This record gives sequence, structure tokens and C-alpha cells, in this order.
Amino acid sequence: MTMALHALTIFISSFLLFVVQPLIARQILPWFGGSAAVWTTCMLFFQAMLLAGYGYAHYSTARFAPRRQALVHIALLALALATLPIAPSQFWKPAGGEEPITRILLLLITTVGLPYLLLASTSPLLQAWFARSQPGRDPYRLFAVSNLASLIALVGYPFVVEPWFANGEQVRGWSWSFALFALLAAALAWFAARRGEASAEAGAVAQTIEAAAPAPTRRDVALWLALSATGSTLLLAVTNHLTQNVAAVPLLWLAPLTLYLLTFILAFDGRAIYRPRVFWLPVLAALGAMAWLVADSRFHFKLALQLGVFLPGLFVACMFCHGELYRLRPAARHLTGFYLAISAGGALGGLFVAVFAPLAFDGYYELGVGLVALGLLVALRYARMHLAVRLASFAALVGAAGCAAYDSMHYHDDVLDSSRSFFGVLRVKQYGTPGEDSEVRRLMHGSIMHGEQYMHGERRIVATTYYHETSGVGAAIRSKNDALLRVGVIGLGAGTLATYGRAGDVFRFYDINPDVERIARREFAYLSDCKAKVGVVLGDARLSLEREAPQQFDVLAVDAFSGDAIPVHLMTREALALYLRHVKPDGVVAFHVSNRFLRLEPVVAGLARALGAHAVAVHDYPDEDDEALYVQSDWVLVSRDAKALAQRVIRHAGAVPAEEEPRWRTWTDDYSNLVQILK
Repeated sequence: MTMALHALTIFISSFLLFVVQPLIARQILPWFGGSAAVWTTCMLFFQAMLLAGYGYAHYSTARFAPRRQALVHIALLALALATLPIAPSQFWKPAGGEEPITRILLLLITTVGLPYLLLASTSPLLQAWFARSQPGRDPYRLFAVSNLASLIALVGYPFVVEPWFANGEQVRGWSWSFALFALLAAALAWFAARRGEASAEAGAVAQTIEAAAPAPTRRDVALWLALSATGSTLLLAVTNHLTQNVAAVPLLWLAPLTLYLLTFILAFDGRAIYRPRVFWLPVLAALGAMAWLVADSRFHFKLALQLGVFLPGLFVACMFCHGELYRLRPAARHLTGFYLAISAGGALGGLFVAVFAPLAFDGYYELGVGLVALGLLVALRYARMHLAVRLASFAALVGAAGCAAYDSMHYHDDVLDSSRSFFGVLRVKQYGTPGEDSEVRRLMHGSIMHGEQYMHGERRIVATTYYHETSGVGAAIRSKNDALLRVGVIGLGAGTLATYGRAGDVFRFYDINPDVERIARREFAYLSDCKAKVGVVLGDARLSLEREAPQQFDVLAVDAFSGDAIPVHLMTREALALYLRHVKPDGVVAFHVSNRFLRLEPVVAGLARALGAHAVAVHDYPDEDDEALYVQSDWVLVSRDAKALAQRVIRHAGAVPAEEEPRWRTWTDDYSNLVQILK
């Protein structure tokens, strides 16, 4: 019964711990621009608080007597209950111009800081209490329960919680669940204190037995840190590689994280599933296969092959890291220090990939670094096995290092410009013969193309790719050509839409990434060749538009969606209402909804219907014989004025009523459903 109660409380705490991360982050996302930097800042906060929770568990167990520890913990639980619900206050919503990172961190600390810290501390604390009250029983199996709950929360949030519950409902449900957890945790704290005092003699005997086991050495702690950091680095690096370099498939990030948590569950289950004499061959094979695919660019966009190598490879690599951690686990009296080291290693891996790599690298080189680190640990941990294994481990390490070096050297083949920031990796690739009509430049954001341009000849000033004259946005702009135009564009890219600008027109671009403007001006000629007055506003487009007076745009193009990176706050009822405020009464809002994996057209149609506006779709398919840089595109045009969408130019572009799904719930700042729109 005691084991079951401990397991239940740990399960609830870990479930709430993983649910609160997307819950709170998506609430504040529209306030701070919905950018990758917001997610990165949130993840840094959660990693830091997880480490703080493990630190609190270690310190209180090592320094406090059982009764005092229980009283302190119960008091903190009561204080955390007083901070509920966890809805962020409107006080923290920026007015514009503030430095966002500090504000986000302060918001998170005041909103969810103490509850999160207590949830984070639960697993190591309760394992320590269980070991104290049940001498001789293995507490480490409870860590498997913790990771099982995390896995269920991870999969359940996008498929169950988000589709069925609005933000406010999620906040209330989470807060009541935390209250239940607090009652269970307080009861266990009091029980552990009384049990610790009543069984002091048994505890002394257990401590005498454990004292015979050697205390962890510095080498042990260094290995704990290294193994944990390597697993964390590989998780994030493989996720970045698959979702940025290979294919921006929605929810693809779920698969690596699921496998990562699964390896923790299996490794700490206590059944010795991980055995070096069985795993050495799969580990070396996985290391070699992943290193080969990193170096061989011919297969970078072969999704089936990449998934077939990197997902099993990540599983095997993390089984090695976490299996070795379990083999190196100390006696129960050092349990909290062990978990503190694991948490610190995970945070170090996260900091390396999320903060250091974007600042230090111009590409996704962290995967190669992670594979080399894995190779080093494999060679170190298998150094006492037979000669063939040692030689194979050394060969795998050398091979991984060689592949990583080769990849970094050839990353810049045909690349004129490469930069990396919190918003991802941008590359300008060149094709054809420099100086001749065949020279073409292409802007890539990960695996997504954001514009192309012929650099010479008559085609230099032609709208290409998704912005061809027969595209939805091309037709919308040309339908207004009988007067001077004011055009707004959310998402600069290479600046292709500037080709429609004439003398006297005004084109105003909005983009959140300063590197995009630098590249558009330096490596492409659309902006410099444009005869219209061109302006670029840096920062999140929605926040910028909220601060500006009505711009009276004839056309406002919303072109900030790519792959699975859907900035939801730009596609809600509140967002469309803002866009309509900035266009003329007969103005057109053009949503670019081209996507291989998501049905965005019904979402936009639902927004238009909710606001009493009209919507048509333009599906533009290139002629197979057309040699121009012209690709398939899908646009949804929205206007308050039905006549604006019935113009001859738009009709001839093939406009049809936008596809609707009346049963779908309208997307708002409080509700969205990514799973529902998967193709």
C-alpha cells in the first residue's frame, strides 16, 4: 500500500509537471510574439526550476531531520496552493518595446514558479522517504513511474487536452489537480516524518548496511553528468535535425521525446533490460548509421530512411546512457544527489543545444557533437570488455568524429550566406552559373524554401515561387492596380512580393527575424529594385500591428506559416479582427496556406465566417513545361466586401469558395487544435 501511494503521488506530480509546460507557454505566446525565442525562454525556465526542485530535495533530505523536513514541505505546499490558479496576470502583458526575456522569466516565476518547483522535487523526495521508511526495498523503480506519467502527459496534451479544452478550462483543471496532489504529498510527508521517528533503530541499521557501500566518487558524478547531458543533447539534436533539416512534419518532435522517456522507464524498471554484453553491438551500429546519415547529404530529404535510422538510433543511444546511469546508481542514502546530477546533466544538454549552439554555430552541428560524445562514452564504458568490442568502439568513435567534421566542412557547399539564431538557420543557396541568366538564389529556412530569384536578365524582376501573378496574392494585388497601392506583408522572406510595387505605391513588410532583412537586402534584389516605397518593421507582426494606427492597406498578406511552425497567434479570430482593422473596407487579407501536412484553409474560412467576412480560395498549379521558378501555392483571400473577391482578376485566377468545416471550433487566442487539421 505504501509503495502504491508513493507511486500514485509521483505519477500525478510528473503528469502535472509535463502538462503545465505547454499549458502556460501557449497562454503567453501571443503576448510575446509567438516566436521560437519565447519557447526557448520558457524551456530554460522549466529546466532551471527542475534543477532547483532536485536541489531542494537533495538539500532538505541531507540537512533536515524528518519532522522538520515534513513541516517545511507542508508549509511550501500550502503556500503554493495560495498562488493558484496559474493563469498569468494581464499585468505582465507587454505594452511594447520592453526587453522580453526578463519579463517572461519574472512572469513564469510569479505564476507557476513555486508549484513547479514542488512538483519537480516530488520524485526524488518521495523516493528518499520511501527508502527511509522501507529499508531494503529498491526506490529507483519509482523513477520509472515518474517517466511513465511524463510520457502519458506528453502524448495526451496535443491529442486530448488541447483539442477538447480551452485555456481557461485547462487552467482550472490543472489547479484542482494540483490541490489533490498537494493533499497526497502533505500526507506522505507527515507519514514519512512519523515513520522516520518511530523506526529510528531500523533506519540506523539500514544506514550501517549502506555505509559499507562506497560513497560516489568525483569520477562517478562526472559520469552521471556526462551520460545525462549526452542523452539530452542527442534528444534535442535529433529533434532539430528531423524537424528542421529533413521535413517539418507536424508533431514529429513527439516521437524522439517519447523514445527518450521510454528509455528512462525501461532502464530504471529494475529488470536489467539494459545489459552491455547485449547492447554493445546495437549501440555501435546505431552510432555508425547516424554518423553516416549526418555526413551523406544525398539522403537528407529521404524522410523514411531518416526516421528509420535516427529514431531507433536515438532509442538505442539513450538506452545506453540511461542504462549506464542505472548501473552507476548509488546506495539509497545518496539517491537525491544522484538525481540532482542527472537533472544538472539534462540542463547542460539543453543549454548547449538551445542557447550555446544558436549563438556559436551557423548550422545544426550539435548532432555531430552529440554523436562524438556518445562515441567517447561508449569507448570509456566498454573499455573493460573483450578486445573486439574495444577496437569496434574506437573505430566507431573515429568514424563519428570524421563524419561530423566532414558534415561541417561541406555544409557550406553552394551556400552564399548562412546564419543561425533563436529563429532557426537561414541559408542562401546559389544555383546555375554566376553572372549568367541561369544564376538563381534560393532562401532556405531549415528545409523550407522562402523565396527564389533569377539574378540576371528580364526574369530578375518576375515574381516567382508562391507569389506568381496567377497565385492568390498575385491576383489580389493586381485586382487593385487601378490606384496607388498600400500593401502589407507579414513575413519578408526574400522580399518577392516587392516585385508588384510601382512608383508611388507603399509596401510595408513585417518580420520577427533581423537576419531575414539583412539577407533580403544583401543577397537578393527584390527590395532594392522595387520602385515603391519599401519599409521593414522588425518584431512580431501582431504586436507591431496592435501598436500601430490603422494602415489602410489595400492588401495584407499573411505569409508567416511554414511546415509545422504555425504561429497560431497569427491565425485566430482576434488576429483576423486586427488585420481587418488595418485594411480598407474593400481591402483583402491574403493568407498563405500552402502546406503538405496541415489543412489550414478551413481554419481561415471559419475565422472569416465568425467575423462576418467572406473568403475564397485560389489554388495555383504550375504548368509542367514552365521553366520559371514557379511552384504550387494555396491562398485564402478574406474581405468584408464580397465584391472585392469577385473582381475579374481574382475570378480568372480560379477563385472558389473557401473550404469550410462548420463542425470545427473557431480558433481563438484561447483555443486551437493542431491535431484536427492534420491531413
